[in-house]
Amino acid sequence: MTYETIILEVDEGVATLTLNRPDKLNALDPLLLQESARVIRELNDDDEVKVLIITGAGRAFCSGADLVVPIKGTDINQPGIGRRARIDPFVSFGWLIRQIEGFAKPVIAAINGIAAGGGLAITLACDIRIASGNARFSCVFVRRGLVADCGTTFYLPRMIGVDKALELMWTGDFIDAREAERIGLVTRVVPADELMKVSREFALRIARGPSVSIELQKRLTYEGLKATSVQAQMAHEDFAQHVCYQTEDAREGAASFLEKREPHFKGR
Repeated sequence: MTYETIILEVDEGVATLTLNRPDKLNALDPLLLQESARVIRELNDDDEVKVLIITGAGRAFCSGADLVVPIKGTDINQPGIGRRARIDPFVSFGWLIRQIEGFAKPVIAAINGIAAGGGLAITLACDIRIASGNARFSCVFVRRGLVADCGTTFYLPRMIGVDKALELMWTGDFIDAREAERIGLVTRVVPADELMKVSREFALRIARGPSVSIELQKRLTYEGLKATSVQAQMAHEDFAQHVCYQTEDAREGAASFLEKREPHFKGR
């Protein structure tokens, strides 16, 4: 299938979604938001896809909302918005973040350049953030007289602490990749020419693992952040462990240990 604003590649269980408006620094317009959200929803239902990488074309990851587009991303009357969406409190921007946040499988942001505003929010919704040395980050909303949205006020304080999050949200200052790594905003920084190689190698390593275990581990981790007691969380863990015990991969894991060899997981 062809798309106007994104590029999708799927290979060896790894899906790579590239935001493809390089002349606009991959700014978020209604079509890009709709195409991205729809594709991510479809990939979530595809058992052959084990990991998702999100990156940007050209010199930016995503510069945030396209302020030149007359129809704003949250306008329910924008093109492409059907009846079901009109009664949803989240229109385009919210749809995309919800699809990433609800993606059952690991999501890696390969941040090749500027990630500002809604672009920053996309990276925050991902599970792992690998940044090019050229990457720069800004919670730019305040410079437009707006509040941080797309889940930024939820994700950012949890990642870097309340005080640092407020500093970035109140100033809109840009920080470089090394500073982002220092404060815990990104997982690691790599040379620009190695970004996709490193991101793909990491994704392939996960894709070749026991997918049921990996996806349940993701679910447990995010549930754990919201758990009210260790007992409640252990109950979730017990259920997930029971599910894992029923898989071919769990049997393969035990057999490989006893046979003193590397396991060969099938993702089922």
